[in-house]
Amino acid sequence: MSLIEKIDKSHLPQHIAIIMDGNGRWAKSKGKDRSFGHQEGVVAVRKTVEAATAIGLKYITVYTFSNENWNRPEGEVIALMELLVTAIQRETPDLMKNNVCLKAIGNLNRLPENAYNTLMDCIKQTSTNTGTTLILALSYSSKWELTEATRQIAKEAVKKKINIDDITESLVSEHLTTKGIPDPDLLVRTGGEKRISNFLLWQMSYTEFYFIDTYWPDFREEELYDAILYYQQRERRFGKTSEQLK
Repeated sequence: MSLIEKIDKSHLPQHIAIIMDGNGRWAKSKGKDRSFGHQEGVVAVRKTVEAATAIGLKYITVYTFSNENWNRPEGEVIALMELLVTAIQRETPDLMKNNVCLKAIGNLNRLPENAYNTLMDCIKQTSTNTGTTLILALSYSSKWELTEATRQIAKEAVKKKINIDDITESLVSEHLTTKGIPDPDLLVRTGGEKRISNFLLWQMSYTEFYFIDTYWPDFREEELYDAILYYQQRERRFGKTSEQLK
């Protein structure tokens, strides 16, 4: 019996963020090059998105490429950018078929021209889809995002567009790349590591964390459903007591 049958469909997380860790280690364990692990990681993304649409999840954000990843060996970075282009071109028809809307967050201007244009074309093509929204965190880091938001707010203050007292949590949120997207309810990290690696630091202040040893290329529907079942067992208090929630 699939775990999907145990899930309470009325108590789904609205937004799941995923750190897709373990591609390289998975490939190494099989005597393959790291690039092979990244290629199989794309399959895991497809299977996860299909599982998300099947159950009716609204948002999934996958940590695809961090700002820090630009410091990896040049050959690996080039291969990842080429894989990004190939994967988007190949997966776009399935995104359309499954009514998935693609978005992206991060310092996208840093992407190679071909990767950027391919990404923008897919985002435009899927923009009217109304099912699950898949968000790619590309060339992204939270410290970069918060620095950029601070810079934008400071410019507005200097130009007298806002007063210092106007700076609130809501104003900061409006200047983040995730503007209009609900904060993640659940973070899933594969690969056995237990850290959030500069990912959605502001947005995950009250997110539930779920760490799993499974390497990302082996992540499938049942792993996603198991994470959701874990989430549904959690009591989310947001600073309140259990008695207040009752």
